[in-house]
Amino acid sequence: MNGNAHIKAVYAEIRRRNQGEVEFHQAAAEVLDSLGPALDRHPEYAGTGILERLCEPERQLIFRVPWVDDSGTVRVNRGFRVEFNSALGPYKGGLRFHPSVNLGIVKFLGFEQIFKNALTGMGIGGGKGGSDFDPKGRSDAEIMRFCQSFMTELYRHLGEHTDVPAGDIGVGAREIGYLFGQYKRITNRYESGVLTGKPVAWGGSHVRTEATGYGAVYFAEAMLATRGDGFHGRRVVVSGSGNVAVYAVEKVHALGGRVVACSDSSGYVVDEDGIDLGLLKDVKEVRGARISVYAEAKPSARFSARGTVYDVPCDVALPCATQNELGREDAVALVKNGVIAVAEGANMPCTPDAMAVFQEAGVLFGPGKAANAGGVATSALEMRQNAARDSWTFEETEARLASVMREVHAECRATAEAYGGNPEDYVLGANAAGFLRVARAMTAQGVV
Repeated sequence: MNGNAHIKAVYAEIRRRNQGEVEFHQAAAEVLDSLGPALDRHPEYAGTGILERLCEPERQLIFRVPWVDDSGTVRVNRGFRVEFNSALGPYKGGLRFHPSVNLGIVKFLGFEQIFKNALTGMGIGGGKGGSDFDPKGRSDAEIMRFCQSFMTELYRHLGEHTDVPAGDIGVGAREIGYLFGQYKRITNRYESGVLTGKPVAWGGSHVRTEATGYGAVYFAEAMLATRGDGFHGRRVVVSGSGNVAVYAVEKVHALGGRVVACSDSSGYVVDEDGIDLGLLKDVKEVRGARISVYAEAKPSARFSARGTVYDVPCDVALPCATQNELGREDAVALVKNGVIAVAEGANMPCTPDAMAVFQEAGVLFGPGKAANAGGVATSALEMRQNAARDSWTFEETEARLASVMREVHAECRATAEAYGGNPEDYVLGANAAGFLRVARAMTAQGVV
């Protein structure tokens, strides 16, 4: 932990007041540990409770979600919404439906969201939510009944100027549709800006599906450009094979790179010819099969259930699966095999030890709050279109996304240089830039 006495005291209090929430402790430590230079330059933020208020959510909601499965059995899940900080705008952050969801993970994600959203410069606060409900193996009717029950409680806390959820793991266009339908039914309002990630046909934005994966690649491209490099001819490894990973693969190929490996929870595939995007989408999005099916269908590919995708030599790595998936040993293997850049497509997929390995080795490292900000940035673009009752083309929306990611990169780099002297310290740059933007707003609005 940073040697700054105030920061150490705040972190100790976080651990005391949030016992057992190890993921939240990790997220708080990652941010606080790099804020020393910012607080040294702005001591006024140390005496006004800014850090203490930043680390305590404005509101934490936990509620029962009862629903009936297809056999008539009553099921009970737990719902969460953590409205962390609204200094810059309405709370904004996804809903995750997965058995692993608990309060600590939601706070972990919501705290990260504050700074990610601030970096976009688009006037949105930080929040996150979800449930320990698992949509896998459930019928459409069961998912609809669950979503309706979930929204029956949550609706009273939402609004296009209050709190605007989106999708996340386990929550796609289908779930957003069911959630929106119940919100509309209860409130008797067609408030299209209250949820993002909607289908384009009824208020959604082009590029929202692709945005997080595309954005991570744009951020990585901007980092490479600072060294006179790019994706052309580069070997790339992408972890995961979900939405973020698939569209990261697509954009890397469009920029002239070659993705040679991707993964899922069962293992990983290596395809030296380059991952066949059409086949990958068919295996994962159409058939919902394991990644091994890709290797069975493609003679040039091989599947491995041992080791990790990070054992595959590459120039660029894009971890796009889930939190804490890339540990110290993986980072050491990547560095040994010559990786030059890593950009986080998922939310904090690299452990603190892994980040330290990359930084010590001089690897360009884009933290998730900057590199994967494309998803929430495009959600904010969707909100803007909803407010204007407008719809933009795919090309126009993607151009705006690319511009936002370049601006996020530039701000992180400039802040890192101003506060630490090293423009390639994107962790410091992202944390300090996001913090300063939120801290200024909180100070202006008084002690609330």
